[in-house]
Amino acid sequence: MTRRKRRCLALGLVTAAVLCSALDVRLAIRRYDVPLASLEAPVRLALVTDLHSCRYGEDQRVLLDALVAEEPDALLLGGDIVDDELPTEPAFQFLEEAVRRWPCVYVTGNHEFRSGQAEAFCARIAELGIPVLRGTQITLELNGQPVDLLGLDDPTVGSAYSRQLTELKIRPRTSHTAILLAHRPERYADYAALDCDLILNGHAHGGQWRIPFLLNGLLAPNQGFFPAYAGGMYQRDGGEVQVVSRGLARESTRIPRIWNRPELVILQLTPA
Repeated sequence: MTRRKRRCLALGLVTAAVLCSALDVRLAIRRYDVPLASLEAPVRLALVTDLHSCRYGEDQRVLLDALVAEEPDALLLGGDIVDDELPTEPAFQFLEEAVRRWPCVYVTGNHEFRSGQAEAFCARIAELGIPVLRGTQITLELNGQPVDLLGLDDPTVGSAYSRQLTELKIRPRTSHTAILLAHRPERYADYAALDCDLILNGHAHGGQWRIPFLLNGLLAPNQGFFPAYAGGMYQRDGGEVQVVSRGLARESTRIPRIWNRPELVILQLTPA
């Protein structure tokens, strides 16, 4: 083999390796440690967002097995679990198995409303035994302590979204840890008045394209180019922590994810 051919072969192999790395859509596990002064004992949560009816192996085993390995105390389902174009079967396959194994709560995303079937989806999810939080709060006993979980519909719901915000603002406060689950991270100004310790979002899909160590995200829905909340953990001025998942969507996205693997977020909450 000539020197020129060897160089061409090496360049081809490097190019193939870079492309494989950039376009890798295997499930990633993203773990965050969050100290909270309001906790008395550790709590482990899984944040599952933006599944978009995508498939993770036969019967969703890849995603379910990853959750089993992480041993969460509860699953928080942050919207767009069901897609508006792909078949709904993979989403409900996952939900039906998840609720058998873990306490779950759910909020809507924009794609449930885009489908025109948001109310039907919410009813079916509630029938599975998963509370759908629509401007409401529930308390779960997690690792021997009460934790308040608040949820909002996606703003696509219209004027009901403002009513839900008002209802959560005037809710009776407790001394429990308060966690808000809402789909869109850029709506932080809405959430700031709700007096929560932790805010959990999805929607941004990690900004779709990333450059490791240089660019956290290129383009996100409702944030545009170079989004402030593409994915990660953010410490807010009010003391609360905001965590944004890059989500699980892969075959549903028209633009491929680049250096932006779909992720399952695991939150290890510890007493501060």
